[in-house]
Amino acid sequence: MKYVKLGATELTVSECGFGCIPIIRLQKNETVTVLRHAFERGITYFDTANAYRDSEEKIGLAFAGMRDKVVIATKSLMRSAEGIAVHMENSLRMLQTEYIDLYQLHQIAQEKDWLEATGPNGALEAVMRAKTAGKVRHIGVTSHSLPMAVKLVESGLFDTIQFPFNLIEEAAKEKLIGVALSKGMAFICMKPFGGGVIDNAEVAFKYLRNHTGVIPIPGFESCEQIDEVLSYYSQPKMITEHDRNIMNNYRKELGKRFCRRCEYCQPCPQGVFITPAMGYPIVASRMSPSVAVEFCKRPMESVQLCTSCGTCLSRCPYELPITDILKGNYSLYERHLIESPS
Repeated sequence: MKYVKLGATELTVSECGFGCIPIIRLQKNETVTVLRHAFERGITYFDTANAYRDSEEKIGLAFAGMRDKVVIATKSLMRSAEGIAVHMENSLRMLQTEYIDLYQLHQIAQEKDWLEATGPNGALEAVMRAKTAGKVRHIGVTSHSLPMAVKLVESGLFDTIQFPFNLIEEAAKEKLIGVALSKGMAFICMKPFGGGVIDNAEVAFKYLRNHTGVIPIPGFESCEQIDEVLSYYSQPKMITEHDRNIMNNYRKELGKRFCRRCEYCQPCPQGVFITPAMGYPIVASRMSPSVAVEFCKRPMESVQLCTSCGTCLSRCPYELPITDILKGNYSLYERHLIESPS
């Protein structure tokens, strides 16, 4: 495992991190085993969020007594100073720590998010106060919208940018990664497996390793998964013609029905939470159906409000059949509701 500077900060992190959504499926003792195995294999960067159920608590248990040996990043969807302050205190308590290495404003994708989070009594104001108080060491931001991500980078307010990047979602390659690196920001790669739709880990990581300055944070839920991904870091990263064919097949198969979560389709005039509802099958595969039906209840129930008015279809830059996908996802959600224990 190699180690790299986290942008212009004083933090040094493993070239491959650990995204902590999948550990919510594990029992606490299993999670501790997996997280410590990752650390023993050289992973020192762990990314979680207040919204990831009990993941912060599990991380706190796993790294109790060795806090100075890991870099912990967490985040919040709160836009107000008051709301995010509550989340930060909760994260500090759950993580059993006096400070958070990287605190991120999560999913700043639309202009209203930006204005609320950076305005008077906004989330950024509270995080900056926490940094002055020593509770936060560095401030980052995440987004799924390329134009907004570029704006966030150019604002000069953040130390890191977290954005989807993989062999299907390549938008960051031309317009974001280079800009971020030129400004001394770390580029943290979320969704290295496309949120679960890329099932060839070797090819996925060959692609990522051929892009300088990219720190991927794959989600793991077993020691075997960790060993598999890390094994690719000791192999040649040259992309072969066979690899290219595999990548192109993914692009052909998923390109027309793959939601990039850009949120151009929103807001829905009927009140449907389109983006999270579009991603329900991926969430269910990552979290397990029984957890997903609870985690995604609000957006999935909102699908019933859809009137097939077509507004979202006209806005989607990828020409996705959004209404058809939503109907299919809702059918899956209903099946999971029936199958899940009450």
